[in-house]
Amino acid sequence: MYRLNDLDFMREALRLAAEGTALASPNPRVGAVVVREGEIVGRGVHLYERQTHAEVMALAEAGERAQGGTLYLNLEPCCHAGRTPPCTEAVIAAGIKRVVAGMIDPNPRVAGAGLQQLAAAGIAVESGCLGREAQRLNEGFAKWIRTGMPFVTLKAATSLDGRIAAFSTRPTAISSHPARERVQQMRHQCDAVLAGVGTVLADNPLLTDRTKRPRRRPLLRVILDATLRVAATEVPLQLFKTARRNRDVLIFHAPTASAERRTALDKAGARLQEVAAAEHGLELGAVLRHLGSEDITSVLLEAGGRLNGAMLAGGWVDKLVLFQAPLLLGANAVPLAEMPVMAGTRMVRGPLQCESVGPDVMIEAYLGE
Repeated sequence: MYRLNDLDFMREALRLAAEGTALASPNPRVGAVVVREGEIVGRGVHLYERQTHAEVMALAEAGERAQGGTLYLNLEPCCHAGRTPPCTEAVIAAGIKRVVAGMIDPNPRVAGAGLQQLAAAGIAVESGCLGREAQRLNEGFAKWIRTGMPFVTLKAATSLDGRIAAFSTRPTAISSHPARERVQQMRHQCDAVLAGVGTVLADNPLLTDRTKRPRRRPLLRVILDATLRVAATEVPLQLFKTARRNRDVLIFHAPTASAERRTALDKAGARLQEVAAAEHGLELGAVLRHLGSEDITSVLLEAGGRLNGAMLAGGWVDKLVLFQAPLLLGANAVPLAEMPVMAGTRMVRGPLQCESVGPDVMIEAYLGE
């Protein structure tokens, strides 16, 4: 059982960690506080460009006051040399007497060894304080560091009868303004947004992060387009407005895509990546593996029924976030996912999380085997 102050100080560490959103990836978001006699004497947050880890920053701010104090951080201290020396060495050298971590580091190079090293040096160690919150904050990093694949969240606005559009060829206004604002927050928290060519041609979306909050890297806009149909449309696509400047549009295509279309899209500023073709599209595992190799730890899937269905049926979706609006579209409207009966192979893990967002209801669910 954690003391009340433990929870308060861990909440502060989590708050600091959240400041690293879009600024720490592909590293985890980490915040740390050093406490001495019930008072916070040092704070730190990790930003990728700054390199310094949160706990080292907090210890430096605390200085001599760290001696005999407690270190709170949402992620176990690292015990290996990377871009920086092991943080466990700094913790030991500072004279910290107790370390409280929100979760064990999922990095196989750490995975509990950091806390073990601290315990061997005589420091009292505990983990799991506000563990659920700590795990949610770094769920993208956790999957990527273990598997090399990004964490995929399927986001969709649906009617009460599970439809995402009235017609497949043009957009339907479903979400409320508050829901659309929440989607922008979700984009800001992810490294990439993924859509199929059908959605791009029907909706002509920007697919950008419009929160105006700072990012270390532009939101990568990823399009699956086996035959490069986006090169053949006569309608100017908003997608390419900033593509040349930011190099933030990546289009996956099949080997058979024409050289002429490849050249046209290259001139438009898009990056192109060839992957193997699959039935009715592209090999989705190859797409996600490539994104992982580019240090993309989290992907927001904003697609139509066909791609949603393929991603769900293939087991590539980790989480669902549905904004359900108070309207009905009918049986002939576009379904959330076009796929065969799944016989329960992708079940919801844990309780559904529901929240009112304006007139809509946001439903969040994790998927598992």
